[in-house]
Amino acid sequence: MNEHAKPYIPPLIAGQSAESHRVLPGRANAGLVLLCDHAENTLPPEYGTLGLPPSELQRHIAYDIGAAAVVEELSHLLGAPAVLTRFSRLLIDPNRGLDDPTLVMRLSDGAIIPGNRHLDATERERRIERWYRPYHTAVDAVIDAAHAHHPHPALLSVHSFTEVWRGEIRPWQVGVLWDADDRLPVPLIDRFVVDGVLVAANTEPYTGRLKGDCMWMHGTQRGLPHAIIEIRQDLIRDAAGQKEWAERIARILRQISGRRGLALDIGEEHTGAALARFASGDYGPV
Repeated sequence: MNEHAKPYIPPLIAGQSAESHRVLPGRANAGLVLLCDHAENTLPPEYGTLGLPPSELQRHIAYDIGAAAVVEELSHLLGAPAVLTRFSRLLIDPNRGLDDPTLVMRLSDGAIIPGNRHLDATERERRIERWYRPYHTAVDAVIDAAHAHHPHPALLSVHSFTEVWRGEIRPWQVGVLWDADDRLPVPLIDRFVVDGVLVAANTEPYTGRLKGDCMWMHGTQRGLPHAIIEIRQDLIRDAAGQKEWAERIARILRQISGRRGLALDIGEEHTGAALARFASGDYGPV
């Protein structure tokens, strides 16, 4: 071993925090960018609760329950960068196109949103410029940084869905959704099935083919592999479930690396703990 050999330092994407989003640090060459479009139920102080009882902000209409914690743990386990929102989807939904009538919801699952009921064009544009656009700009920046070190980084967005919808029980544990590129979702579905997971493919709980949404914008339009994993909320409502599902998804992602042209550099040696050592200058044995 050459004692004077220069240690390998992986290219890192730095963490950051802004009003609209936060970026979790990760390796630019991991071949994977994680997203969480509905991470928080936070509303800026000037909006109060949008006229809703505070209890409504704890429901799925305000955010995807459990999804942020799964993404945080996945980022740590895989050493992959992640971008998460810091505002409630009730303010504006970053997983909708700008021409989508549900971009700002006036009625959601039976709840009238008083603070959105009389939204005018000026306020709509204000929310786009202050929260929607900065989030998507951050996603683009992280993808650009990843693309500089990898020919086709994959995008994986984590959401959650309710176990009952309009009186109908939703039995699936997971839904895997995508738009036009099935390089990532097909092997994901295969491995979920092998793992004994009850999985729905691009039909339930929703379709992944929504023009203008986050995967269309950052995946389809850039020609990148992409998928949304929707996890049933009762499975990730507490810390134990969030950790269990993050570990399952991390294991499956490692198993499918190399399939269908995927090149995910997310081995067990590339954890968040290892990244922290690199960032601090502790490279370990050379």
